[in-house]
Amino acid sequence: MKPTLFLLAAGMGSRYGGLKQMDGLGPNGETIMDYSIYDAIHSGFGKLVFVIRKDFEKDFREKVVNKYVGHLPVEVVFQSLEDLPEGFTVPEGRTKPWGTNHAVMMGENVIQEPFAVINCDDFYGSDSFKVMGKFLSELPEGAKGKYSMVGFHIGNTLSESGTVSRGVCTQDKNNLLQTVVERTKIQRMDGVVKYLDENEKWTAVDDETPVSMNFWGFTPDYFAYSKDYFKYFLGLESTKKNLKAEFFIPLMVDKLIKDHTATVKVLDTTSKWFGVTYPEDRPDTVAKIKALVDKGAYPAKLF
Repeated sequence: MKPTLFLLAAGMGSRYGGLKQMDGLGPNGETIMDYSIYDAIHSGFGKLVFVIRKDFEKDFREKVVNKYVGHLPVEVVFQSLEDLPEGFTVPEGRTKPWGTNHAVMMGENVIQEPFAVINCDDFYGSDSFKVMGKFLSELPEGAKGKYSMVGFHIGNTLSESGTVSRGVCTQDKNNLLQTVVERTKIQRMDGVVKYLDENEKWTAVDDETPVSMNFWGFTPDYFAYSKDYFKYFLGLESTKKNLKAEFFIPLMVDKLIKDHTATVKVLDTTSKWFGVTYPEDRPDTVAKIKALVDKGAYPAKLF
């Protein structure tokens, strides 16, 4: 059974302004998402699932979904603030969505096969899809708790326009993920990659250190674990008091690792990440895509 590509698109435009996932950056108006989907198709993925907000469904189907019809099956699911387990209600005054793992939970009814989760606004590169596609395709039928994460080298994921936020990882000798710590300010300083630690000190880190760019590989059992833990998360006093508390993927993954419920293989990749974290990143991203097209890595027109 071919794996599915699950694209997180519900948070469109919150940082960059506008629906940045629809921003045409390729020579024929291709989006970053188009390149991810092209790479996924060529790496053995057999279905697309998008999670979006219901309020821009019409635009999304017209501008995004229609171009992939005929290439592979496409499903659209919706993330809503009100989509909560029985017995729970949205806290008064909360407007912020429940986070990336809540978005993943929306795929339960349409995904019965191994699947990869990605952001729509990150250019991951073809090698990352190859290593993930290979891992998911080789899982035995009915596999549970054997997950994966593409581990990008931190030095390949920086922006020249400012600091970036990354999940800095540690792994054991078998390349199994041990910890993911979100570092919200990372940049290269005097040639060395550094992050701002919890004591407000800049700490140097090796260029090859793996980081999470939200490119995960799961099997469908992940949905049941997520549903159970989401109830626990919602019941926490810290969640009730914080109207911006979010149920992130690393939070769920960290629990499953600590409970020895699942293992997460860190998949090494030579791919260099780039994206539009800041508006100033756009010209550089356009130039990088053009260079890849010029050298034949991608056709001038993808779909």
